[in-house]
Amino acid sequence: MSKSLSLISALLCTFIWGTTFIAQDTGMDKIGPLTFNGARFLIGFLSIIPFALIFENSKIIKQINNNRTEFFKLLFWIGLFLFLGTFVQQAALLYTDIANAAFFTVFYVPMVPIILYIFYKKKIHWSIWPSAILCVGGVYLLSDFSNATVRFGDSLVILCAFFWALHIIFIGKFIKIFDIPLFFGALQALVVASFSFLLGFFFENISFANILNESLSIIYAGVLSGGIAFTLQIFAQKNIAPSPSAIIFSLESVFAAIAAWIILNQYLDINNIIGCVLILTGVIFSQILPETNKTNNK
Repeated sequence: MSKSLSLISALLCTFIWGTTFIAQDTGMDKIGPLTFNGARFLIGFLSIIPFALIFENSKIIKQINNNRTEFFKLLFWIGLFLFLGTFVQQAALLYTDIANAAFFTVFYVPMVPIILYIFYKKKIHWSIWPSAILCVGGVYLLSDFSNATVRFGDSLVILCAFFWALHIIFIGKFIKIFDIPLFFGALQALVVASFSFLLGFFFENISFANILNESLSIIYAGVLSGGIAFTLQIFAQKNIAPSPSAIIFSLESVFAAIAAWIILNQYLDINNIIGCVLILTGVIFSQILPETNKTNNK
């Protein structure tokens, strides 16, 4: 897969993630975040597994048998990080609005290169740091520090960003070893659904009738985000390193804020708009500057 196709996958994934915040927010009128997450990712699994069995059936067993221990270890950790990230983000939407949730989520942008540098001694192109600063600056311009409830919700989103960062890093490790993105995308959705329903059984009142009442939001978030978008993420990271991937994925906050503005009338003022521009600039820098250096060094 070419880098341009990976970039298209990343942008499409990001657009879906951003617009899915609407469904995530409106889908918890009658059910809790664990129940919503479980139903959402179960739908995601069911939407992707048929395509995985059609297009990757001939190589699934061979790929897994090449390094069975590593496959299941990565499946557990990636599924766990995705569960923690999506659950905490879902819970945060009970306390803060969509724009804040989306923008604070992009704290994974500076977290990814920092984790890679500290724990993996991985060298990072210098453009990642100013790009990350621009993205964090954009986040700040969308924050509301005057509201204590919102601050609590925003704190939860920053915690979820840590799990997103780990998820992106471990997906990068997975895609270097295995080439079954559809099958793995389906399996990670099943792991998240399992964790969600297991905990939901103890901490929430799971009602099938209430799940049906939120079916439109669940299907939208499940098929598009839980299934398609997270599988596109795996395709995207095949040719894009974790640090620049995180910066591209931060565009989800821009799409989410615009969608909330248009659909839910969650107003964006001039500071919010400047924040969107800063994040977009950071994304562009992270992609253009490394390629410019490569060209100049030839």
